[in-house]
Order: sequence, then structure tokens, then C-alpha cells
Amino acid sequence: MLPTVDFCGLTLTRLLIGANPFGGFSHQNPERDVEMKTWNTPERILETWERAWEAGINTFVTNNETEHVINTTRRYLADKGPMQWIGQLAMRSHPSMMDALDEAKQIGATAAYFHGGYMDGFYTEQDARMLEEWVAHAKSIGLPIGAAGHSPAVHDWINSLDLVDFHVVCIFNCGSLHAGTGHRFQLADLPAAYECIQRIEKPCIAYKIMGAGRIDPLMAFEYCFDHIKPGDVCNVGMHRGDKDDMVEENVAMVEAILARKQQESA
Repeated sequence: MLPTVDFCGLTLTRLLIGANPFGGFSHQNPERDVEMKTWNTPERILETWERAWEAGINTFVTNNETEHVINTTRRYLADKGPMQWIGQLAMRSHPSMMDALDEAKQIGATAAYFHGGYMDGFYTEQDARMLEEWVAHAKSIGLPIGAAGHSPAVHDWINSLDLVDFHVVCIFNCGSLHAGTGHRFQLADLPAAYECIQRIEKPCIAYKIMGAGRIDPLMAFEYCFDHIKPGDVCNVGMHRGDKDDMVEENVAMVEAILARKQQESA
């Protein structure tokens, strides 16, 4: 198993496996979206999770709305798959966020967080009333709850409210709050995001650390683990359609980086 941390009472490996490639969310182009979604059948998703577990990852992240992905998540947990599930929750296919939370808990989520698009909107309106209701419901059903967001300003605002248990910080401002009207992945965003993670005392999950495939994996992992807090983790989507042993390669890189950091701090 990879090194672990206590994350809101959960034991998480410092590398989590995400699911954007499974659902065809490449953040590159429509052709790439179709390629990823077509390749990642339920059986291949299950195989990827099996290989992630065998390589040393103990937690996966998926959204609750991509039909074949959430159905595979349901199947995996019903079959007593060993990895933990953290749910990224939206409510476009649910009557309310409360229903989405209840469903995630019923499926077997060990934690959940609200999609960053909602948080960007709440920040823009400077209105936390709905967030307060969602968090209260999550806590009433015993679900550790976090919030994603696509800008350090969003996370600084959420952090000031002291509502959620953890933050899920996008390393690039690739959502509705990105600067200007051009390319949504700009390297200038990267240091500001990691500085935000350092400011937040609560545990954080860093995501899109590779800019959706735009940054060399080793470079991204090294920079990430050099700049997140000791109790933080990172979440990375892995598309085995590009390289069959991608999961094992990523784990090996993270193992080596964390071993080096441990030696340096000894």
C-alpha cells in the first residue's frame, strides 16, 4: 500500500484514482472525449480499479451522474470491492442535493464533495445558505463532506465559512471563473492553487495536477507533493487506453517521490 494519511477519520493513500477518463471528460477535445468513454467499458473500469488496488491505491473518486460509471461504482461496492469511494456529487439527475447525498451514502460512499460548479456559483453570488443546508444534511447522515472549486478565491471564501470537512482544489482555473476568454489551462494558475492549499488548515485533495494531460506526470507529481501539506492527497484520472500499465507507473512514481521526501525529512 502507498503511504496513507488520516483524512477526516478515513485512511486514504496519498494518491487516489479519479474517473474523468471513464466518463469521457478529457478537457481536451470532443474526439478525445468519445475515445475515452468508448474505451472505458464497465469491465475495463473494474479491471482498472483492481489493478489500482493491487498497485497500492485504496480509494477512487467518481461522479454520481455518468450512468455507466455510477452503475459500475454501485456494482463494485455491492460486490465488496476493497477500495473506498469518494463521490463527486451533482444533482442534475436528482430531485435535490439531499437526494444525491442520500443515494451516495446508500451506495457506499465513505465521503463526498460538491461539484465545483456549484461552489463557483455560490461564491459569485456570495450566498452560502444552500451550502449550509447541504452540509448540514451530509453531516446528519454521517458523511464526511467537502467542496470542490476552480479558483483559490472560491476556496478562501468557503474556508472562511468553516462549514466543510475538506477541500478539493483544482490546480487550474478551468471552470467558469477562469481568467479571460482564452485557453482554460494556464501555468500561471498553478502556484496560486498550491499556495491556497497551504493556507487552508483542513485537509485537501489536489486535482487536475497534470492539467488534464498537458504536464509530464513525473514533473506534476513532484511539484504536487512538494507543495501540498503532509496530510493532503492528490486525485489523478488514469486512462489505460493510452498506456496499459499507466496505473502501476503512476504508483511507482509516487512511491519514489514520497520515499525521497521521507529521507530528506529524517
